[in-house]
Amino acid sequence: MKILIMSDTHGDSHVIDKVRSFYPEIDLLIHCGDSELPFVHDALKGMKKVRGNCDREKAFPEEEIFTVDDVKVFVTHGHLFNVKDSMLSLTYRAKELNAQIVCFGHSHILGAEMIDDILFINPGSLLKPRGRKEKSFAVLEIEDSAYKVEFWADGQQWMSSHTFQRN
Repeated sequence: MKILIMSDTHGDSHVIDKVRSFYPEIDLLIHCGDSELPFVHDALKGMKKVRGNCDREKAFPEEEIFTVDDVKVFVTHGHLFNVKDSMLSLTYRAKELNAQIVCFGHSHILGAEMIDDILFINPGSLLKPRGRKEKSFAVLEIEDSAYKVEFWADGQQWMSSHTFQRN
């Protein structure tokens, strides 16, 4: 299972379309909020998507929780959990939900880490990255014994890859 994860595109539907066009083999698309597009916008079609602090439409849910390949995934923007200050609140919520993977944005800073056997992924921002100049997104591959997270910049430029063992 391959999942493309993006966040914080802030009204730029063209960058969403561009990234989607590079990855036709993706099984699932996730937008972690602050798309600043209408919920029914063509660029967001078929995506799991959540409401960010800059999204005004109430149609966006605050959280998405679903299962793929027997893995429970929790998606949120992150602003309601103060992710710019600490991962603690988000970790508590993930544990309440028994989530194995958490996808979030808000900080515009890309990263992937395991905390208490839960994989946390922030794809960064495709419009206004922080901490680096590259505009980024992530591709997650769920394998039998591991999670593989790749970070990509500016559409197609590979940046880094991380492998995390599954329990």
